Amino acid sequence: MDAPDISIHSTLTKYAEEGNDLSRAEIALAMANLRTRRMYGKALQLSEWLETNKKLDFIERDYASCLDLIAKLRGLQKAESYIQKIPESFRGEVVYRTLLANCVAGNNVKKAEEVFNRMKDKGFPVTSFACNQLLILYKRLDKKKVADVLLLMEKENVKLTQFSYKILIDIKGQSNDLTGMDQVVEAMKSEGIEPDSSTQAILAKHYVSGGRKEKAEAMLKEMEGDNLKEHRWTCRLLLPLYAELGKADQVARIWKLCESNPWLDVCMAAIEAWGKLNKVEEAEAVFKRMSKTWKKLSTKHYTALLKVYADHKMLSKGKDLVKQMAESGCHIGPLAWDALVKLHVEGGEVEKADSILLKAQQQNKFKPMFSSYMLIMDQYAKRGDIHSTEKIFHRMRQVGYVARFKQFQTLVQAYINAKTPAYGIRDRMRADNVFPNKALAAQVAQVDAFRKTAVSELLD
Repeated sequence: MDAPDISIHSTLTKYAEEGNDLSRAEIALAMANLRTRRMYGKALQLSEWLETNKKLDFIERDYASCLDLIAKLRGLQKAESYIQKIPESFRGEVVYRTLLANCVAGNNVKKAEEVFNRMKDKGFPVTSFACNQLLILYKRLDKKKVADVLLLMEKENVKLTQFSYKILIDIKGQSNDLTGMDQVVEAMKSEGIEPDSSTQAILAKHYVSGGRKEKAEAMLKEMEGDNLKEHRWTCRLLLPLYAELGKADQVARIWKLCESNPWLDVCMAAIEAWGKLNKVEEAEAVFKRMSKTWKKLSTKHYTALLKVYADHKMLSKGKDLVKQMAESGCHIGPLAWDALVKLHVEGGEVEKADSILLKAQQQNKFKPMFSSYMLIMDQYAKRGDIHSTEKIFHRMRQVGYVARFKQFQTLVQAYINAKTPAYGIRDRMRADNVFPNKALAAQVAQVDAFRKTAVSELLD
């Protein structure tokens, strides 16, 4: 954890020369530990060293694992190039579905559809995994296409899994169609699949946002069961949901149950919950407890409290926490950048947030999060600052974010607020395969340089 980000090849060579265990089980354990800690750089070095030095007879899953790491660290283009280096006999369904999952993670609709169709052309069976990936993608970016995936699954006789139903429940909930959401649950149960705790948590979240608080509470009680001590792993789901309901007493009760012997993810859920309830001191107390229990905290753990400070516009406390983070030798990556950007934006320091993100982008190790750019872009658009909004739009493209609906919506809003025509905006959207809905079409009409007005028609 403390080792610098330098080449580990010499360390591995020495390890092997000393006659240490390099069995498949040992390698799998090391790889799993590196991935769990999001140490993808070291995991990729391990994979490349094993392949180069022929310390492991690579099978398809090993090539797929390496492909996944390349996609995460170097982008989809490099990952596609790597596929050409994989022996033909190992370029199977697992390799291509790994590429598909990374296209979806990168929100690249065009590339994901291309890979999905390539899999069909190669004669791979249409699986629930591949269909679920498309459902995840369309849930985020194009809900109208969800029906097409469901029709394809029916045609190919691919059964909906628990995960498929979970996605469909979330889609209905996001659209505030609570009746439709309940119907999906009934269909799921009719197939003999009972909602697990994470599905129940999604249902409860949408019941809260839809104003059906009694139903949400009933769902949370069902998740707890008769003895919460036996279901302690559900505490991380329950804490933020009770906070959404404004139930500080229930958050306190669950945290008290866990406090004597807390788990890291429960601590983070408690920090989030207290933050939602505007109880910053309680969130700080949980963080302090976490720091005492685990000497080495990761970026993810610091970010939980950093987000609370950002939500409450506590800029100086946030800056102190970042200093503490750096002094502890903690890796500052996309999660921390996102929290820092939000912290400065909420504190009214948009230009400072912009410069932080630019420096993060220039480090070129990890790609900043989509949300980080959008936070800043939204602020520039509100001001009607076209130059700065366009600049962020361009920088997102530079790091590999394909232009999509939300970016164009914000960009057009910047032109509206600046009361300036947006020349060629329709062509730009068409070039990026972005098709406006009713709301965006109305926005575009406002900035159309050739829009007919009552006066212009009189003058014609």
